[in-house]
Amino acid sequence: MSEKWEKVVKVIELARYLQITADTVRFYTRIGILKPLRNRSNGYREYNQSDIARMRFALNARQLGFSVDDIQQLLTTADKKASPCPVARRLIVQRLEETEQRFSEMSQLRQRMKQAVEQWQQKPDKAPTGSTICHLIEDFSRQLNQQSMPNQE
Repeated sequence: MSEKWEKVVKVIELARYLQITADTVRFYTRIGILKPLRNRSNGYREYNQSDIARMRFALNARQLGFSVDDIQQLLTTADKKASPCPVARRLIVQRLEETEQRFSEMSQLRQRMKQAVEQWQQKPDKAPTGSTICHLIEDFSRQLNQQSMPNQE
């Protein structure tokens, strides 16, 4: 298929062209990002050049961490013939802050996991008792809770 075409294509053709699944095309159609016309003779959805541009835009935006809601907001702004760039700048800052927060949380989790691996290598296996299920997890959690409590003197 050429880079630019005048004809309309079906879901599967658009999906193949963009190297995505037909379900992805259907999802973006269902939420209104793609707006195909219906063929009157067979009822099939038909996608045009505008749809391919919107789908590409959505895929590119997702690669940058924009949410589907963000993409809809950007497209709505563009559809009104206004520049979506200020919105994109504001949203990317928000997404970066959220990513930094998740990264920090994941780094802390990674550190706890490494501590657990190191400590658990030295501990024996134990059967559950009436008050414990897996002493490795419960002892480790108790230790973490003690570390996070302020010293009370």
